[in-house]
Amino acid sequence: MLRRIVTPKSFSRFKHTVIGIDLGTTNSAVAVMNNLTKQPTILENEEGRRTTPSIVAFTTDEQTLVGLPAKRQSIINPENTFFATKRLIGRKFLDQEVQQDLNNVPYKIIPNNVGDAVLETTSGQVYTPSDIGGIILQKMKHVAEAQLEHEINHAVVTVPAYFNDSQRQATKNSAKSVGLNVLRVINEPTAAALAYGCDRTQKDGSGIIAVFDFGGGTFDISILDIEEGVFEVRATNGNTHLGGEDFDIVLVNHILNHFKSKTGIDISNERLAVQRIREAAEKAKIELSTVSETEINLPFIHEHSHIKMKLTEEELDAMTLPLIEKTIEPVKKCIRDAELKIKDIDQVLLVGGMTRMPKIRKVVEDLFGKKPSTAVNPDEAVALGAAIQGAVLAGQVKNVVLLDVTPLSLGIETYGGIFSPLIPRNSAVPIKKQQMFSTAVDGQTGVEIRVYQGERTLVKDNKLIGNFKLSNIPQGPKGTPQIAVVFEIDADGIINVTAADRTPYPEDSEHYGKPNTVSISLTEVGLTDEEVQKMIDESNKNKDSDVELRKYFEHASRAEILCTDTEVAILQFGKLMEESEKESIRQQISGIKKMISDIRDNKELHDPTKLNEKVNKMQQECMEAIKKVAAKQQQMSNEKE
Repeated sequence: MLRRIVTPKSFSRFKHTVIGIDLGTTNSAVAVMNNLTKQPTILENEEGRRTTPSIVAFTTDEQTLVGLPAKRQSIINPENTFFATKRLIGRKFLDQEVQQDLNNVPYKIIPNNVGDAVLETTSGQVYTPSDIGGIILQKMKHVAEAQLEHEINHAVVTVPAYFNDSQRQATKNSAKSVGLNVLRVINEPTAAALAYGCDRTQKDGSGIIAVFDFGGGTFDISILDIEEGVFEVRATNGNTHLGGEDFDIVLVNHILNHFKSKTGIDISNERLAVQRIREAAEKAKIELSTVSETEINLPFIHEHSHIKMKLTEEELDAMTLPLIEKTIEPVKKCIRDAELKIKDIDQVLLVGGMTRMPKIRKVVEDLFGKKPSTAVNPDEAVALGAAIQGAVLAGQVKNVVLLDVTPLSLGIETYGGIFSPLIPRNSAVPIKKQQMFSTAVDGQTGVEIRVYQGERTLVKDNKLIGNFKLSNIPQGPKGTPQIAVVFEIDADGIINVTAADRTPYPEDSEHYGKPNTVSISLTEVGLTDEEVQKMIDESNKNKDSDVELRKYFEHASRAEILCTDTEVAILQFGKLMEESEKESIRQQISGIKKMISDIRDNKELHDPTKLNEKVNKMQQECMEAIKKVAAKQQQMSNEKE
C-alpha cells in the first residue's frame, strides 16, 4: 500500500512553528498548518497512521512503549499498560470518577501523599496521569519533528470544555515536563468548530453551530456563533466522565456475564482474560458502526473454555442506551444557556469517535430535528482546529478570532455572606474584571478575600475555590479604604485573583507610594462537571427565592453594621450615659442580633420593615443618649470656665 508523504517544503518555516495536538483519551493526533494549501494537515506517525493510541506501557526490560506498540503488548502486560489516563488527570483519588475506574482498569490506581490519583507499576514505580500525558505529548512532538524535519517547541493543546483549573494546569504541566511550550489550551469542541468553520468563512460567512463532541472519555456540547472569522462560544456543557470507555465497560460486562451463564465460570478477576475481552469489545463496538452483526471469538479464554458469541447493533444499542441518554439533558441545557431554541441551530457538527455509532447519530438527529454534519473527520477535527489556532498564534492566519467561555460565575464574598459575582458564567475568555470594595467596620486593618464559583445569592450555596488576606491596611473609618479586586481568566481558562489597596494616601503619609497587593492563582482546585451542573440546576430552581432571600440578607447586613456603630458609640460615651439608657440600648442590640441570626441561619425570615423599625428605634435612643452626654460635656465645660 502506498501513502503520500508531505515534504517539509509544503509547510511554513516560521521562526516558531506551532503544532496543534489533540491529547485524546483513546487516541491522540497532531496537525500543522500547510503553508502552500493554507489548510491544516494531520501529520502521520511512523506506522503511517493519522492517530496514535493514547497508551503508554513499561516493559520488564525497562522500555517505554507509546501508541500502537504499547497497545499490541497490552494483553501480556496489562498491569503495566496505561490507557484512558486522561480521565484521571488533575483528580483526587477519592473523587467519585476515580473510584468508578478502580475496578474497570487492569492497572493500579493509588493516592499519593497529597491525595492525588497516581499510577503504580508492578515494580512499584509511580507515575502521575500528567507523566503519562507528557509521554504521549512527547510522542506527538516527535511525530511532528520527523515529518517537518526541524525541532518543535511550541504547541496548542486541546482539553474537554468542562476541564477545571486543576485539569487544565495538569495538562500544561504534562507538556512542560517534556520541553513543549503550550501557548494555548483550547476546548475540544471549539477546536472542532474552527476546523469546520474556517473552510466556510469565505463561503456562507456565518451561522450558529452546535458541536456534539463524544470521544473516548468525555462528552462536550458547545454552541458557537461563527461570523466572518469570529468564533464566539455562546455556551458549553458536558460530562468529563462519559465516553467510549464506558461503552467498552458495559460490553465487557455483557461478555463476562454471557460466558458465566454458559459455563458457570466467573473470570472477571482474571486480568489477562479481561484484557483480551476488552480488546474484543472495543473491536466489536467499532465494527457495529458499519455492520449490523459481528462475532466475538476468543479461544481458550479460560483453560479449555472459549467465547464464541454473536452481537448485533440492536443489542449494543439497547445495553448502552442509558449512556447515550446522558447526553440529551446537557444538550438542552446548553441551548437554554445560549438563550436559543433548537430551531435557531443552523448546523450540528459531530466530533469524536463515538459519533460514528449509528444510534448516537440518530439520537442527535432527533434531538436537533436535522441531519448532523459529517463534513470533518470526527477523529481529526480537534487536532486540525488546534493547528489553526497555532497558525493564528504564529501569525500565519490573521482573519480568525476565537472567543471561548467560562462555565460558571466567579466572585467573592461580601459583608453578610452575600456572593458578589465579578465574572458571569458563559463570559468570553480571556477576560479581566475589576471592582472596588471597602471595609465594613471602623479601624479594619485587613480584609479576607474568599473566592467562589457558583450561581446562588449566598456564598454558603456556592463553592469556595480559594481565599487569601490583604493585610496592613491603615486604620480608618469604614468605607474609606479603596480595595480593588481583579479577576483575570487567561485564554487557558486558569483563574488569577488580585486584591490591592488603592487608597489615595497623602504624600506625607508613611503608606504613600507603598504597594500593597496580594494575589492567588487558582490552579489546584476546581469543580467536577456534576458539581457545575448541580449548581446551575439549583440556581435555576431557586432563582426567584434567591432574589427574595438576598433582600433579607442585605437588610440583615445593614442592621448588623448599625449595631456595630451603636456598640462603638456606647464604648465612646458610655461613662457619661445613664445605666438605664445603656441597658435599654444593649437589649435592643441583642434583640436585633437575634433577628439577624435567625435570618442567616434560615430559622425565621423576619419582616424587613419590622427589623428596620427596631434598628431605627435603637439609633434614636442612642442619639438621644449621646445628645444628653453632649449637654453634660457642655455643662462641665461651662462650669470650668
